[in-house]
Amino acid sequence: MNITKEIDESIVKKFRKPIWNRFLKGVKEYDLIKEGDKVAVCISGGKDSMLMGKCMQRLQKYSKVPFEVEYLVMNPGYNEINRQKIIENAELLGLPIKMFETRIFDVVAKLDNHPCYLCARMRRGYLYKQAKDMGCNKIALGHHFDDVIETILMGMLYGSQVQTMMPKLHSENFGGMQLIRPMYMVKEADIIAWKQYNDLHFIQCACRLTENLTMCDNGIGDSKRQEIKSLIKELRAVNPAVDMNIFRSVENVNLKTLISYHIGDDYHHFLDDYDEGINIKGGKTENV
Repeated sequence: MNITKEIDESIVKKFRKPIWNRFLKGVKEYDLIKEGDKVAVCISGGKDSMLMGKCMQRLQKYSKVPFEVEYLVMNPGYNEINRQKIIENAELLGLPIKMFETRIFDVVAKLDNHPCYLCARMRRGYLYKQAKDMGCNKIALGHHFDDVIETILMGMLYGSQVQTMMPKLHSENFGGMQLIRPMYMVKEADIIAWKQYNDLHFIQCACRLTENLTMCDNGIGDSKRQEIKSLIKELRAVNPAVDMNIFRSVENVNLKTLISYHIGDDYHHFLDDYDEGINIKGGKTENV
């Protein structure tokens, strides 16, 4: 058996329960792929997007729902070592990637304020445009379960809001396009275990602005997200179910227990209809 086939089969043998089954659960539960879709699987070169590419490849091969896939790599200005590593890994994994070039890193390197924010927006825009030009109606990103719960906590602790990373979104700027996250239910620890089991080595943080930092491809770095990763790790040591509890908290939102909330620009406050739900019993007020 060749190495590419071994890597492929490890997903459904050694890692069937933590990776393949969770991948399928996310795709099915959130209705991410429909008949006739053409999906641009966006591969950055890291472990998450490379594994997503393999899972999508297998899904397309064996799914009863016919759909097309393009394996899209955007080069925002990687150094030649990282660029070549992506190409070599794609060949090793049997992923027929299509790479296109941009100069995003050159642009954001000139900025003093919020270069990471602008870089992310530019990269997303380039991916949407390239995918649409290729006839795709969806782009797939490799965000995993840990990204989701970290986003929830970051929103609460640093953004003063309750929000989550959604499993799919309609694009506001590219009509008819959607973003999907097929790795939504797969945990990062299991991705790392798959990578190590197959002795795979993917690019780490390839941003030219942070190349002087020590980074590893489990996401450790000097950032707010890393603070949240460390916090969750501490909480997990006390309560192993804390990850799922955080996730379930945004599935079980009771609007009656919120002081205020909004849907787009439509804001609601609990006092708006507070008195409409009051009964008088024995001289006391009681919510019903």
